[in-house]
Amino acid sequence: MYSSVSTAMVVGSAGHAITVEVQVASGLPGFHIVGRPNGVVREARDRLRGAFYSSDEPWPKTNTTLNLVPATEIKTGSALDLAMAVGILIADGHVDPAAVRGLAFIGELGLDGSIRHVLGVAPMVAALGPVDVVVPSGSHREAQIAAQGEVRTADDLPQLLAVLRGLRPWPDPPPPPPTQLHDDLRDLQDVHGQHVARHGLEIAAAGGHHLLFVGPPGAGKTMLAARLPGLLPPLTDDRSLEATMIHSAAGMPLPAGGLVTQPPYRAPHHTASRAALIGGGSPSLWPGEVSLAHGGVLFLDELAEFTPSVLDGLRQPLELGTISIDRAAVRATMPSAFQLVAAMNPCPCGGGPPGTCMCSDGERLRYARRVSGPLLDRFDLRVPVARPGAHDLLDGTPGESTASVAARVRRARALSIERQGTLNAVLGARRLDEHAQVDEAAKTLLYDEISAGRLSGRGYHRLRRVARTIADLRSVHSDEPVGIVVADDVALALAMRTPLGTSSSGWAV
Repeated sequence: MYSSVSTAMVVGSAGHAITVEVQVASGLPGFHIVGRPNGVVREARDRLRGAFYSSDEPWPKTNTTLNLVPATEIKTGSALDLAMAVGILIADGHVDPAAVRGLAFIGELGLDGSIRHVLGVAPMVAALGPVDVVVPSGSHREAQIAAQGEVRTADDLPQLLAVLRGLRPWPDPPPPPPTQLHDDLRDLQDVHGQHVARHGLEIAAAGGHHLLFVGPPGAGKTMLAARLPGLLPPLTDDRSLEATMIHSAAGMPLPAGGLVTQPPYRAPHHTASRAALIGGGSPSLWPGEVSLAHGGVLFLDELAEFTPSVLDGLRQPLELGTISIDRAAVRATMPSAFQLVAAMNPCPCGGGPPGTCMCSDGERLRYARRVSGPLLDRFDLRVPVARPGAHDLLDGTPGESTASVAARVRRARALSIERQGTLNAVLGARRLDEHAQVDEAAKTLLYDEISAGRLSGRGYHRLRRVARTIADLRSVHSDEPVGIVVADDVALALAMRTPLGTSSSGWAV
C-alpha cells in the first residue's frame, strides 16, 4: 500500500515543505529511506521502531520504502519522525488515510513514544501554508506564530493515534506560559560622565549608524554598548516576524508573547568561529550571530582579538543586510540587518593616561592593523572613550536616563523617515544630494579631508549620513526644521570619526 504525509524541515532560517511517501510491498523484510537523507534522518528508523514497540503498534515485517520529496534536497533534522510514523501506519493499513487529509506533522519521536520539540517549528509551519499542523505540545505557542490553519498538539504517539482513529477528540492546547516581568537595569543614567561617548551613542541610535568605541579597560565601553537597544524603538511587524523565525530556527527561547518585538542584543565572545558568527556549521546551516542580531545590535567586544578572517565575514551583511551561505549541496540566505557596535583597546596593554602605555609604536600599529581597513571604514562613528574621572564617579548625580534620550531618538528617526522613507545610515549615495545637502563651509571641510587622504569614497558618504543625523538631532533640540547640513554638523561628524593613532599614550588620536 501507499501513503503520503506532509511535513517540513528548516534550512538556515527558512522552512522547506517536505512530503513523506511510504510504500509497503511484499518481499523480503527491509526498511529503506531514500531522497537524500542525512545521518539524523537515516537514524529515524531506530527511533521509529522503538516508538512503535513502546506504543504497542506493529512494526512492518514487509519491504518498506520511505521517499522524501523533493529528492534533490538533502533532508536534515528529526522533525520528519512523526510524519514518517504516520505514513508507515497508513500504508500498513492501521490508520485510515482520510483521517490525515489536510494535516501536516512535525515532531521528533522518542524511544518511549513521546513526541518531542524540535528547533525551527515556526519557519517550518510557515512553509506548510494553509493546512492544519500537528506539533508537540511544547511547540504549540511557537507554531501559532506562523500557522495559517489550526494547530493541533499531541504528547505521544498513542495519544495521536487515538485521535486519528476517532477514539478521542484532539487534546486542548497547553495553557500559555505566565508573563514574566523583568526590570531592565541597563539605563543610561547609570553611566556617569562620558559625555562624548554618550553623544556618539545617541547619534548612532538616531541614524542607525555603526559605532566603534576605543579606550582603555574599565572606561565603560561595554556598559555603553549594552544600553543601545534601550534607545531603539520596537521592531516593525515585518522585522519582528523575521527575527522570530530566526530565533526559532536557532532554538532560542522566545518571549512570553511569542514574537520578538524588542531589538535583540547579541555579544559573542572574541573566540567565536566564523560559522558561529555568520552561520552554517551543519547541513541545516544554522543562523549565526549576525542573523540572531537581525533588527537589533551586534556587539563585538575586544574587536582586535577576533580572528581577522572572522571579521571579514561581516562585510556582506553590513552592506546588504543579508548573509548568503553556500555549501556544495545546500545554500541559504538569511536576514542580517543589524547595527554593529564594537569596542577595542587602543593597544595590547590597554593604554591609559598619558605616559602609562608600555607598548612600542610597532606593537600599537600591529594591534590596530588586526582590524582591516575595509571593515574599519564601515564604522560611521569611531569614538574615543576615556576612563571617567574621580568627580564623575563620586559625584553621585545620575546621568540622563534612557527614556529621555530614547524620546529624542524616536523624534529624530521620525524626521528622517518622513523626509526620505528610511534611516540616514542606509540612505543611498544618489539621494544624499537631495536629502543631505551641505552649505559651502561644509563643502570646504569635506574637500580638505578628501584631499588630505583622510576620507575614502565610502567614508565620504558615511560622513555625510552622520552629519545628516546630527542635523536631525539639532532640529529635535531646537524644535525647528533643519534642511541644510552646516559646517558644524560636518565638523562634529569628523570629530566622531577619530582615526586610530600610535601616540605614546596609546590613545586613538
